[in-house]
Amino acid sequence: MAKHVEYEKVGSEYLEHRQLKRGAAGWVLLAGLGVSYVISGDFAGWNFGLAQGGWGGLLVATLLMATMYTCMVFGLAELAAALPVAGAGYGFARRALGPLGGFATGIAILIEYAIAPAAISVFIGGYVETLGLFGLTNSWPVYLVCFLVFVGVHLFGVGEALRLMFVITGIAVVALLAFVIGMIPKFDAGKLFDLAGNDGFLPFGFAGALGALVYAIWFFLAVEGVPLAAEEARDPKRDMPRGILGAMAALLLFAGAILVLAPGGAGSEALKGSNNPLPDAVRAAYGGDNLLAQVVNYVGLAGLVASFFSIIFAYSRQLFALSRAGYLPRWLSRTGRRKTPYLALIVPGAIGFVLASVTRDGALLINIAVFGAALSYVLMMVSHIVLRIREPELERPYRTPGGAVTTGVALVLAVAAVVATFFVDELAAGITAGIVVVALAYFWFYSRHHLVAAAPEEEFAAIAQAERELD
Repeated sequence: MAKHVEYEKVGSEYLEHRQLKRGAAGWVLLAGLGVSYVISGDFAGWNFGLAQGGWGGLLVATLLMATMYTCMVFGLAELAAALPVAGAGYGFARRALGPLGGFATGIAILIEYAIAPAAISVFIGGYVETLGLFGLTNSWPVYLVCFLVFVGVHLFGVGEALRLMFVITGIAVVALLAFVIGMIPKFDAGKLFDLAGNDGFLPFGFAGALGALVYAIWFFLAVEGVPLAAEEARDPKRDMPRGILGAMAALLLFAGAILVLAPGGAGSEALKGSNNPLPDAVRAAYGGDNLLAQVVNYVGLAGLVASFFSIIFAYSRQLFALSRAGYLPRWLSRTGRRKTPYLALIVPGAIGFVLASVTRDGALLINIAVFGAALSYVLMMVSHIVLRIREPELERPYRTPGGAVTTGVALVLAVAAVVATFFVDELAAGITAGIVVVALAYFWFYSRHHLVAAAPEEEFAAIAQAERELD
């Protein structure tokens, strides 16, 4: 057992009331889940990096983040196959870094996934207002409907939720493909570098590329959430690596096509401040509104909905795992008749609705989520390296190509992402740090004295600790 923590015994009924539905997802649904997490970032957000670094700066930033995420998902594929638990990042770090490191990682992940739906609901509300749907002048009813409907679907059942998510994501992918095909004839390399008064490949130097990192992340942000479905996968040792790597391959293709064709058809100047860059790119390229712009505009809403819908799944599973193990209040991990963690779905959903309604600041909220994500990446990559060194004999059904060198590259780039996020939005970084400090204080003064040894993540770590002590 780890030092400085205390475990409480629980009866068999404790875990009986905290069970997820096994075998609900194969690797195709898991890959769809990975794309679904991220796809809203293809429709909006990435383009603000053009204002930070110009097209060349955003290209450099995207290449760096594509490298970071690719190296990271190779590491996560190994960890998810070796330790297939709902806690995912928390479970990996718990095994490698002990209870405090595991909890810190879980909290960073929870910040990312609990705050992101609030941000995306703000974007959905803005989209609905821009399209003139329902005659709304205030978006809070949109936020409310989003949380009520999609939390409700998740309460109904994980299999049903994942299948509906897959369909919505498929619709959004069709819109992206239509955009790519429609923009190919309009591509002009000169338009990539048309920022007013700031021409050249790196108009703002390497500092601009560093600033653009935060926006390049939007092409891939949240794909690391696929392992959170480990306890609900059919064969996690095989399905987890296939699912997360398949999702990453699709996201790399989308990122490359959009980064080249959107500003290459419309011009970087036209898109650098757009809240709706893909339809605006079509209009700029074709000299006015047309059917393609309308299709991408309306179906773009499906991309936002897909990410919103899927990230609800992610926050509920991370909260479920931390609560089941006693790090957070245990009542949050209870599951209902349909094997869904209903309180872990409802409570963060209510908080997200309040945050969206009060702040109505999607950019601030998403930057808080990005900072939490980047912090979790650092801790998860450290965990992979530690486990490779300390537990070389751990059964690894999938092994990361390049081993710790690969995740070491991801670690260095994740540290750079943390630094970049701080410089781009100090307020968001400060809020995230404040949440982490409060959570760690709760752990230190209360929850470390009330952990649950029977939780799968804790059992994995306890067995490993006992084996090391015997050796």
